[in-house]
Amino acid sequence: MAERRVTVLVENTAGGRGLLGEHGLSFWIELGSKRVLFDTGQGHVLEGNARKLGVRLKTADAIVLSHGHYDHTGGLVGVLKAAGRVRVFAHPVAFAGKYGRNPDGSGRDIGMPSREDPDLRERAELVWTEGPTEVLEGLRLTGPVPRVTDFEDTGGAFFTDSACTDPDLLVDDQSAFIETASGTVVVLGCAHAGVINTLRYIRELTGDRPIDTVMGGMHLLSAGARRMARTVEELGRLGVRRLMPCHCTGFEASARLWREFPGGCVASPVGTVLALED
Repeated sequence: MAERRVTVLVENTAGGRGLLGEHGLSFWIELGSKRVLFDTGQGHVLEGNARKLGVRLKTADAIVLSHGHYDHTGGLVGVLKAAGRVRVFAHPVAFAGKYGRNPDGSGRDIGMPSREDPDLRERAELVWTEGPTEVLEGLRLTGPVPRVTDFEDTGGAFFTDSACTDPDLLVDDQSAFIETASGTVVVLGCAHAGVINTLRYIRELTGDRPIDTVMGGMHLLSAGARRMARTVEELGRLGVRRLMPCHCTGFEASARLWREFPGGCVASPVGTVLALED
């Protein structure tokens, strides 16, 4: 029987011999004979980690970009050169300018490094995700997530211009979700829309099916006391069975989740494989 699983290819930490970590995220999703690359990290360790883990990136049937930041899109062109022309699912805004603010007030480019690369336009069959979108049977994307909570924000000072005057609301932020026998498995990039906003929306899109697992970045590294308390409260209310916080969740926030949900958190460094129930 063909495998159904998610393998961590890029993450801030690595968990095996010869594997490397970097500030970034990438997951390899296998659903039977179909393979999807969710995010591509910065591009420095993706190909090497994939080889070590026996993942053939050139066999990807589709690529998903959770949003347009460099640590999720930097490896895109390299994968496209290996895989040839392949569908790339992204929101149009993922290709726009994105900037962070330095301590001295100046801006730094944190957007997609290859957004002007001709190889990107020539090799990517772009599929715009301006609403909920099916990538393949059993794997869907949220598209833009409605912002309904009063305690979540984008998680940082992000801008659309180098002068850092126009806030970036990161409408391109999206997550993937997979139906399994035990409930929905949610794959996050950074959850800039808010992890609770994202989970509530996925419950709505799936007819209120239970959420089994949430894996990925939750961008809680700068969350204040109120946001953390409400996040913990809502995760408990949602009844999520398993949490796999990584990347931009932040050390303190991750430690809080491990403490609040004993037995419910699982480490997910590079090399982690999550088996999906049929």
